[in-house]
Amino acid sequence: MTVVHVLGTHGVPAAYGGFETAAQEVGLFLRDRGWDVHVYCQLPGEGPTTTDEWHGLTRVNVHEPREGWRGTAAFDLTCVRRVLAEAGPDDVCLTFGYNTGVFNVAQRLRRIPNVINMDGMEWTRRRWGVLRQGILLANERFAGLVGDVIVADHPVIAQYLRRHFGASRVDTITYGAHPVDAAPTAPVEALGLTPGGYATMVCRPIPENSCLEIVRAWSARPRGIPLVVLGTYQDDDPYHREVRAAAGDEVLFLGAIHDPEVVGSLRRHARMYLHGHTVGGTNPSLVEAMAAANPIVAHRNKYNTWVAGDGALYFSDEVELDAHLGATLDAPEVLRDMGRTVRDRFDSEFTWERIGSQYEQALLRAMARRGKGRKARISR
Repeated sequence: MTVVHVLGTHGVPAAYGGFETAAQEVGLFLRDRGWDVHVYCQLPGEGPTTTDEWHGLTRVNVHEPREGWRGTAAFDLTCVRRVLAEAGPDDVCLTFGYNTGVFNVAQRLRRIPNVINMDGMEWTRRRWGVLRQGILLANERFAGLVGDVIVADHPVIAQYLRRHFGASRVDTITYGAHPVDAAPTAPVEALGLTPGGYATMVCRPIPENSCLEIVRAWSARPRGIPLVVLGTYQDDDPYHREVRAAAGDEVLFLGAIHDPEVVGSLRRHARMYLHGHTVGGTNPSLVEAMAAANPIVAHRNKYNTWVAGDGALYFSDEVELDAHLGATLDAPEVLRDMGRTVRDRFDSEFTWERIGSQYEQALLRAMARRGKGRKARISR
């Protein structure tokens, strides 16, 4: 049976972010299609590498005592070495991220096919600083040159990759979500909220996610309902302090909530979702809001407008966001139409079944480029 080695994430079950969720959902899809899926999982501390099984996926548990990017780099190197030592003649790699793209040269030299999700244009993010941006850019170039198929999560990212690495190896495969058609109200009520009586903002609190602008716009005048903010805001971070200082009485900071049932209920029963991301391709939080049929007001840029389409409203500054809030928060028919339209967009583009199928085709393409066949039986 063909083994697909899933690299570059913290592993399964997903508990960190979009990459882990993608690895989990794509891995489960491939399992059902007859692939033998091995997901490499990063564990803290010292210890031997072990394997176990989770929902039909083989977990390769690699301990790494170092934290931060140094620990991530060491973990990635350990995983690549294990693949080199154990890969069979028809094995293939699925790598999420290019942060250690230089290591992927090894798979190319050993003729092990590798599909690499290029994770947007991560090196352009200002928060990394010049040195880290340079390291990320160099690794992007390595990954783009040696990957057999390179995946962009958004058409704009695909255009960028095609300019640098040619069109023949670039696929556009977005992130996905599970549809949220129903969710219990108890988790919402346990937080002191009224279903349908709040809006949400879910993101990492950094300037490029427009947290300050959204909080200021919401606090510009009474809204009648709270804005519920999810994310960790720390007292020792100047930007976090600035956002909190700008918040009026109708902004609630609930911290980071990782329980998927609670987050799903918060999304499903929100009156509106505010999305301020300005960079990064297809954002998982935006897709998850669409899956819950949330009316969406998002920052106007080439990434968000393609993902959410015509059903969302868009803002360029606080003044425009304030106007949208005033026009829609108390307009239930408008909100229902917005929710239906973004959900239709989700159903057409962002389901895990569609995305898993696209990854399967990318893996088969990568194997074909290396002249390798597929021994596993695939149900059609």
